Amino acid sequence: MTAPNARLSAREAVFLGLTLLFWAAFVILLGKDTSWDFRNYHWYGPYALLNHRMGIDVAVAHQGTYYNPYLDVPFYLLARHTHAWIALGVLGAVQGATIIPLYLMGRTLLRLPLNGTDTKVAAGALALLGQVGALTLTEFGTTYYDNVMALFVLSGLCILVTNRQVLRDGPPLRAALVSAAAGLITGMAMGLKLPEMPFCIGFAAALLAVGGNARQLAVRLAAGGLGGIIGFAILAGPWMLDMWHLTGNPLFPYFNDYWKSPLALDVSYRDLRFVPTHLWRQLFFPFLFSLDWHVAGDLGFQDIRVALTYLLLPIAAIVWLLRRQSADPLLEERGTAILFVFAAVSYAAWLHFFAIYRYAILFEMLAPLLLIGAVGLLPLSGRTRAMMLGALCALCLITARSDFLERAPVEDPYVKTALPPVADPAHTMVLMTGDAPMGFIAATLPPQIPVLRIDGWMVQPRDGTLITRRMKQRVARHLKSGQPLYLIADATDMSRAHDALADYGLAIRWPECQLFDTNLVGTYQWCPLARRS
Repeated sequence: MTAPNARLSAREAVFLGLTLLFWAAFVILLGKDTSWDFRNYHWYGPYALLNHRMGIDVAVAHQGTYYNPYLDVPFYLLARHTHAWIALGVLGAVQGATIIPLYLMGRTLLRLPLNGTDTKVAAGALALLGQVGALTLTEFGTTYYDNVMALFVLSGLCILVTNRQVLRDGPPLRAALVSAAAGLITGMAMGLKLPEMPFCIGFAAALLAVGGNARQLAVRLAAGGLGGIIGFAILAGPWMLDMWHLTGNPLFPYFNDYWKSPLALDVSYRDLRFVPTHLWRQLFFPFLFSLDWHVAGDLGFQDIRVALTYLLLPIAAIVWLLRRQSADPLLEERGTAILFVFAAVSYAAWLHFFAIYRYAILFEMLAPLLLIGAVGLLPLSGRTRAMMLGALCALCLITARSDFLERAPVEDPYVKTALPPVADPAHTMVLMTGDAPMGFIAATLPPQIPVLRIDGWMVQPRDGTLITRRMKQRVARHLKSGQPLYLIADATDMSRAHDALADYGLAIRWPECQLFDTNLVGTYQWCPLARRS
């Protein structure tokens, strides 16, 4: 059976457009994201970038203060300068745009005993099934952006899959241009969010899986690698240079055991809580996180599709290598090889470096295609394979559970706090303490006010780092001048605030504290501070 025509028909365009509109409406109905990360740095990061706060504020959003904020800028600008429902609708449409590469890959790879129209319907169903994974649904409308990064990576992969013939047998220049374009998009994903690195390794492996002679492989790898470097440099280079000049570590504070910026401790600061260290846990990791989501992250979910894929892909690969595969596979074989190799290598890199499930929800989206490719290679009758696929799809849908995060009403302005008025913002300083996410509050203060988080995940009053010593000096000068000094802290964490301030020689003027809330979640304290007697 030949591959379908590359050009989309009007019906296909309508299908894809309606899917985007559906996800836009879905996100608007869910409401505003109130996740920990949004309140910590996804709102504060672009605010700090656009208002040049890096030399004014310190560690407001813990480590997130120093993350590349470029990914957050578009949504921040939309939410600040349009209505909340418009910003949410655009976010939902962008997150739902993964339907396009998923559909295009299914459309070009499926080799079902159906006519062209039915094959397109099957490709559409597979793409939609890829969008309703448990954590994929949870992340719609949130600013974790793992599904937006999946759009970049899937688009790069889609370019390889849909142009596999050109990459294998086409003119070297054209193959190089296609590889570079795919590499550019994939590199941009890592530039915006460093945890996309495993998929860049998987992309390189997928270029090899296309096949061909040594010259063809070298051309593809060189062009794809160059495109990836350019994409990464465009979206990460400027920020990394800024961090280098500001801190001495382009990835600050991460890998500071290597860069050794005096501002932070000589540790990596990486979150290694979920990386399995024992061989048996590494081997069974997909089954472990399918049974208990705590094994691989902080967001609740239940979905077995990745575990099923992990189980069936090696079996299908062994059958294939032994040349015992079905005579009529359900996916085109070269495209199947690209998908299998990409998934296997990306998974191995992800398991070694992160093992945080939400960083890899792309696997949820790709699982239906991988499953149909794996089952299609098994030497079974057509009826048996169809029944097996139907059972697998039903099992995935029946057992999946999305633990949707708490949302706030869709109202303007997008972020609002009931902070008391500040009488003299030009001469006021604000301190933050505790682990609570409060970056979004800092973005609502008068811009003249510097905000220093003297205590939190990244810094503590007694950590001995240069960043803490500098904050103590700034606070001491401010206190000596007699200018106003205030505390913002989570209302449930005032004991920690008291202890942290004591290390700075400060005391809370308790009778003058005022509770305030926001239009997201949480209740906070606004307290004037004085020199500790």
